[in-house]
Amino acid sequence: MAMNSILPDAAPIAGGVLGRVQYWFACFFAVGWTGVVCGGLYYQFVEWEYPCPLCIVQRMFMLLAAIGAGVIVRRGMDGTVSGRDYMMGWGLSLVAVMAGSFASWRQTMLHILPGDKGYGSEVFGLHLYVWAWILFSASVVAIGIVLAFAHSTADRALPPSYRLPGQLVLGFLGVVIAINVVAVFFEEGFHWFLPDDPTRYELLYDLGILD
Repeated sequence: MAMNSILPDAAPIAGGVLGRVQYWFACFFAVGWTGVVCGGLYYQFVEWEYPCPLCIVQRMFMLLAAIGAGVIVRRGMDGTVSGRDYMMGWGLSLVAVMAGSFASWRQTMLHILPGDKGYGSEVFGLHLYVWAWILFSASVVAIGIVLAFAHSTADRALPPSYRLPGQLVLGFLGVVIAINVVAVFFEEGFHWFLPDDPTRYELLYDLGILD
């Protein structure tokens, strides 16, 4: 009798805790990928390394993955996240990280031959696109894990205090998306395609600012 009276109350409590963990994981996921893009922007504007077309494609998928998690964050700001919201948000992120994994794998394979120094700087002995491949692949596993718990975390009430962190996450994501759009426009200018090895900001030459 005692066990039967405890179990019905314990399940909602556990689901509520997992719901909060899942919300914070979505925040971490969105901020994490947005931060990775900021790292790329650092190398672009501080180290003066121009991103190649495959680099830009990987950034796009990183931001798309962050947007998928952002869907969950935005829904959570209203108090609850439904199962449909989880499926839509994490589904979008899953498509993004799988496509990004292929793009980063492709760039890694282009520089895998002995003697090839690769493209751009290294971080802890690995090029940025190799790290991207690792992170994209790890994200596939992470999304699979959180989706496995989505049925028990859906429709759980979230505290009103979660609204401000959600606003900060989405604001950060929006600012970085805007910066990235401007950065790509400056590099590509009024051309349809980026060169394989860009060496300048084409927009400045298209406008006649630089000769």
